[in-house]
Amino acid sequence: MTMKAIVVREPGGVDQLSYEEVADPVPGPGEVRVQVQYAGLNRRDVYARMGQYPRVRFPAIPGSDGVGVVDAVGAGVEALTPGDPVLIYPARNWGDDERAPGRAFEILGIPTDGTYAEHVVVPAANVFPKPGYLTGPEAAALPLVGLTAYRCLFTRGALQAGEWVLIPGIGGGLATMLLLMATAAGARVAVTSSQDGKIARAREMGAEAGANYRQTDYVQDLRHAVPAGFDLVVDTLGGPGFEDVVALARPGGRVVLVGATAGPVPSLVLPRIFLKHLDLRGTSMGSPLDFARMLDFCLEHQIRPIVDRVFPLAEVSAAQEYLWDGGQFGKVVLQVSGQA
Repeated sequence: MTMKAIVVREPGGVDQLSYEEVADPVPGPGEVRVQVQYAGLNRRDVYARMGQYPRVRFPAIPGSDGVGVVDAVGAGVEALTPGDPVLIYPARNWGDDERAPGRAFEILGIPTDGTYAEHVVVPAANVFPKPGYLTGPEAAALPLVGLTAYRCLFTRGALQAGEWVLIPGIGGGLATMLLLMATAAGARVAVTSSQDGKIARAREMGAEAGANYRQTDYVQDLRHAVPAGFDLVVDTLGGPGFEDVVALARPGGRVVLVGATAGPVPSLVLPRIFLKHLDLRGTSMGSPLDFARMLDFCLEHQIRPIVDRVFPLAEVSAAQEYLWDGGQFGKVVLQVSGQA
C-alpha cells in the first residue's frame, strides 16, 4: 500500500518539498495509524526543512499538527478503534518532570515522519478525542499553538483574571491563540504589530489596546494605555524589541520567552531586569498534561482557532512561502484528505 506525502530529502528551500507516492506506514505495538484529514503549518516546519534543528535526518516527512481518524491499531492498543476521530499531541518523550522535557524529547515531523501525509503513525498515548465543536481546519490549527499558548499563559505565566497581558507581534497562529486564551481567562490584553489592520482585528477579538511598533512612540502609547505596566508579557519575537518588552513589564512582573523570530537580542541592560524584580521564564511546547488541560480549557470556553487560509497538500510550497511572508492572521492549514 502507498500514500501521498510531502518528502524532504535534503535541507534547503521550498523546492525540497516533494509531493510523492511513498509506502504506507504500519503501526507497531502500542501505536496507531491516523488517516490525516488536515495538517497545520508552523514556522518549525520551515526551520526543520532548512535543517536548523538538532538531530534532524533526511529523507523525512514534515508536519507536527494533524487531525484525522484512526484507521489501524498496533498490538496492545485497546482504547482506540478504527474510525475514532482524533487530534494528535505533537510531541514525544516529554519525560516525568513537568518543569521541562527530558533529553529524549522531540517534536513530530523531522526527525520523526509527520503529518504532511495521508497517514501518520504515532504512539496511542499521543492521540486525543477531536473536539466535536471544531471544524477539521480549526482542529488542525490547534495542537502546537494551543499547547504552547496554554503553557505560556498558565503553566509558566501563572495568569490570573484581571491582569494585563502584552502580546507582541499579533497575527501569527501562536499570537492569536494567546489572545483568545487570555481574554477567555478574563485577562486584559494589549498587542503590537507592524500592521494597523492586524491591530484592528485583534481589537475585534477582545484586545483593549494596541500599538504599531514601527512608530517611534509606540512604547509611550502602551505606557499611556497601561500606566502600571504589564503583569505578564509573552514574547515570541526576541530581537532588538526585547528591550521594549522589559521596559513595559511592571515591577515584579513576568516575562515568558517562547520564540526568537526577530533574531537574537543584540543588547540587554541587566539592571533594567533585576531592579524591576522581573521574572524571566522560558518555555517551549508542553507536556501531555498541559495538552489535556489545554483541550479542557478550549472546550470550556469554546475556543476556535483562527484559520487564515487552507491550501491543498500538493500546494505545500506556496503554503510555506505564504506562512514565511508573515502576512497571515491566524493559522495556515493543509487539506490532506478531509472536507471543511
